[in-house]
Amino acid sequence: MAEANDKELIREFRDPKSRNFAFSKLVNTYQERLYWHIRRIVIDHDDADDVLQNTFIKVFKNLNNFREDSQLFTWLYRIATNESISFLKKQRKHIFVSMDDVAHSLSSKLEADPQLSGDAIQLKLQQAILKLPNKQRLVFNMKYFEEMKYEE
Repeated sequence: MAEANDKELIREFRDPKSRNFAFSKLVNTYQERLYWHIRRIVIDHDDADDVLQNTFIKVFKNLNNFREDSQLFTWLYRIATNESISFLKKQRKHIFVSMDDVAHSLSSKLEADPQLSGDAIQLKLQQAILKLPNKQRLVFNMKYFEEMKYEE
């Protein structure tokens, strides 16, 4: 059912008359799922909002070129992942610190974040996940938080 709706959404987007309306529907449909995926990678709420905005800008510019070889969400998810990784790389370059220092900084933001209502165990889990290398952290998040298979 979702795939049929996605095809209709893409068809509407490709029509200049309904492009803006279709894009609004796309954002409303996928923004929360993508936000939490991005948030697990970049940790900070404001950073996640920025990366999400960049993701949707990229989607708007490139949706006409979407080949429909995969599901729409898979394509959006890949863009969000790439934007998150790019953000982390830029952040690391700008502050000239080691990944351990970046992890410590993100951990501090995690502790101070009022939007996270987790208990002490969840906080410790998130801090431990932050100590993983980027690729391992991504795989962990995809497997355990987003319940994806290893093959995906």
